[in-house]
Amino acid sequence: MPVDAPPARPPLARTVAVAQLALVLAFLAVGALWLARMAAADVGPAEMRSGAYDPKDLVPFGMHGWNPFMWLYGLAAMLFLAGPASPLLAGYGALLLARDRRALSGALRALLLVGVLAGLVVTVLRFSPAGEDMQAWWFD
Repeated sequence: MPVDAPPARPPLARTVAVAQLALVLAFLAVGALWLARMAAADVGPAEMRSGAYDPKDLVPFGMHGWNPFMWLYGLAAMLFLAGPASPLLAGYGALLLARDRRALSGALRALLLVGVLAGLVVTVLRFSPAGEDMQAWWFD
């Protein structure tokens, strides 16, 4: 192998970047639904936890297997449920950025960096009082 050959891209680098962003986007989607529902009903976080404002009521056309919005709701719910894996993905992404910097393309490096930072911010928000209220509402 020549000395000047670029190192091979580390395995799972793209997968980790996409997974990080998917978990962050699911958190942001649930947060946007929570805030919109709170604003539309003109209630506070305590009332949202009461169970009167079920997130499944936001699915247009009801919860039926033939409804594509129900499948989208299910995907968002599963990604939101997997959200606590964000710190693990952020740690592995940071390891990839530190160890294999030369092997990653500029776009993949930027995507990993955004995923690491966003994953850490979302993790902090998830365990804040507002995040706990949002989780209680979503898992109702």
